[in-house]
Amino acid sequence: MILWVKTFHILFVIAWMVGAFYLPRILVHYVEGTTAGEDTRRLVTMADKLLRFSSVMAILAIFLGLVLWLYYGITGHWLHLKLLLVGLLIAYQFQTYRYILEMKKACVLKTSLYFRIFNESALILVVPILILVELKPF
Repeated sequence: MILWVKTFHILFVIAWMVGAFYLPRILVHYVEGTTAGEDTRRLVTMADKLLRFSSVMAILAIFLGLVLWLYYGITGHWLHLKLLLVGLLIAYQFQTYRYILEMKKACVLKTSLYFRIFNESALILVVPILILVELKPF
């Protein structure tokens, strides 16, 4: 049974990361398209739908992560660091949500370069999480 929980946890994390990695790219294209005077309505729709999907996947991943945490217990300092990084990833998701709200109101105040850098932040969080989970270094 717990292997099913773990499998679906991984699946939902992957789906969550789709949004974490792609939503800032939509913001990049939105800013550049708006600057060029292009029609960006489709990007707003795409971002809104992907944000909803990604948020649902995040909630499911976090829920199943808590189930795994309760099953295996809190063991090792690696888990504490992983949970801190997951907390930062949740904060990243909330910040992305705020940017999408700005985009829907047509008042994005950041540059495309900013969103390109913001996009890489998710990877900076995900790679150490993966290393901690797989190697459990401490």
